[in-house]
Amino acid sequence: MTNFKGALIGCGFFAVNQMHAWNDVEGAEIVAICDRDPERLKIVGEQFGIERRYTDAEALFANGGFDFVDIATTVQSHRPLVELAARHKIAAICQKPFAKTLSDAKAMVGACRDAGIPLMVHENFRWQTPIQAVRKALDENAIGAPFWGRFSFRSGYDVFSGQPYLAEQDRFIIEDLGIHTLDIARYILGDVRTVTARTRRVNPRIKGEDVATMLLDHASGATSIVDVSYATKLSSEPFPETLIELDGPDGTLRLRQGYQLEVTNAQGSRNIDVSPRLLPWASRPWHNIQESVYAIQEHWIAQLRRGAEHSTSGSDNLKTLALVEAAYDSASRLQAVVIEDMLR
Repeated sequence: MTNFKGALIGCGFFAVNQMHAWNDVEGAEIVAICDRDPERLKIVGEQFGIERRYTDAEALFANGGFDFVDIATTVQSHRPLVELAARHKIAAICQKPFAKTLSDAKAMVGACRDAGIPLMVHENFRWQTPIQAVRKALDENAIGAPFWGRFSFRSGYDVFSGQPYLAEQDRFIIEDLGIHTLDIARYILGDVRTVTARTRRVNPRIKGEDVATMLLDHASGATSIVDVSYATKLSSEPFPETLIELDGPDGTLRLRQGYQLEVTNAQGSRNIDVSPRLLPWASRPWHNIQESVYAIQEHWIAQLRRGAEHSTSGSDNLKTLALVEAAYDSASRLQAVVIEDMLR
């Protein structure tokens, strides 16, 4: 079995999850890490026993010795780092959001295509166990082809304590969280023709929007609502669960809080526990996301071995990023936005 060696760029808040997951993925090994902050580099290097440490990405690539790079930095650095990987013909994973603009994302996809290297966006939410269970039920034709859906992530969880920079962003919940929920909607109901969105800032201590509601018209004919909030106080905090409702001609699916999937059709109603595993290095309530990090990285290695395109390839993620841009455009102009126009 081929063993793929990787390098990680970015040793911040979330990258530790990626390092844990790489340790568990069979056929993968991180051999070098890079971060501009020497302290973070030292912490992660010592925690995971990585001796090759760099504060400069150019030096990392110049020394080589790895087959892929996992870019876990903030969005502003994504394009130059992906293009650097393309110049060195190193397969690349890029953290979400893929790019600050759709034009940057298109350029990154083009650079990797021209270099003949795989490019995958670390869009891990669709790899969560409960989301995969919903997809499997649809593939088994449990309710027929859905005509309506709702994808909801509503929470009062304090995300700013662990990631204070989020409070300073002019764009917040759609770009940080809604991008995941929109990707799930695409994954479940297919590509989108138009988006109509409304946003609001409830928390006066942040710059960006913390509530968004989006209406999607899918190419399949289905209609869905994607609603996200970090200003919703509930009696039982659902963070970080995405709740799903789907109606089809032959029944309904309901992914409820507590990772319970209810399927109702001609055979009656049944409730399925679709809880994620609690990996040895994971912790509640993050374990749902942490398990999906392992799943998408396992998928990366499997597809590299097959020479096949990844589920969340750069070209696929252009469609999700277009939904984000369309949602902000729609909210600012108070009208529907056609997705095809943005992807030209």
